[in-house]
Amino acid sequence: MAKLTKKQKLALEKIEAGKAYSLAEASAKVKEVNYAKFDASVDIDVRLGVDPRKANQMVRGVVTLPHGTGKQVRVLVLCNPDAEAAAKAAGADHVGLDEYIEKIKGGWTDIDVIITQPAIMGKIGALGRILGPRGLMPNPKSGTVTMDVAKAVEEVKKGKIDFKVDKNGIVHTSIGKVSFTAEQVRDNAREFVNTLIKLKPATAKGTYVKSIYISSTMSPGIKVDTKTIDD
Repeated sequence: MAKLTKKQKLALEKIEAGKAYSLAEASAKVKEVNYAKFDASVDIDVRLGVDPRKANQMVRGVVTLPHGTGKQVRVLVLCNPDAEAAAKAAGADHVGLDEYIEKIKGGWTDIDVIITQPAIMGKIGALGRILGPRGLMPNPKSGTVTMDVAKAVEEVKKGKIDFKVDKNGIVHTSIGKVSFTAEQVRDNAREFVNTLIKLKPATAKGTYVKSIYISSTMSPGIKVDTKTIDD
C-alpha cells in the first residue's frame, strides 16, 4: 500500500471514520479536505441496486446541473451549412462538417462534446472506433443528435451532462469545482441523485440507491447519508 503523504493524512483526519454525513455536511466537507493547489473537480459516485448486464436495468440519462460543472466545455457541431450560423451564435467552439471529419480521422479529438444532426450520422458512423472509446460519439439519448443543434449547444454550455451506470452498478460524474460554494455543490448533487431516482428501472428490486460518496480530484471520499438528499 502506498504511503500516505502529510496532506493526505490531514485530509483523512478531518473525516470521521464510518460516518455518513448529510448531503449539506458532505458538500461543505469536500471543500474543507481538499488540498490540491488547483481548482479541483468535485465528483460524485452513486452505487445503484441494478444489474447493468440486463438491458432492462441499464440506467442512462442526462441532467442539467443548476450551477453548471465549472468546466469550459469544448463543443464541436457537425452540421449542414444552413445550421452553422445558429450553432456558432449558440457558443459552439468548432462548426463544420467534412473538414472536421477528416481532422478526426487524422487523430484530432481536442473536444469534449460532439453535437450533430440525424442526417449527418451516416457520415459519422465511420468514426466510431475513434470517438467511441473517448465517449465522444453523438447519441440521440444524450441529446447530441438533434435537429436543433443550437439549443443542444446552449444546454451543454449551461451544464448539461450525460451519464451511464458502469458494469459495477456505479454512476460516476463531476458535479462542480471546489471553488463552488457548499450550497452550489449540494444543489448540483441533489439534482443529479434525484434524476437517477426518476430513472429507476421497474425491474430493479431492493434498495435502489445503495451508497453515495462525494470527493474532489485528490481528496478521500466522503460518505453521504442517502436519506438526506432532499434535506
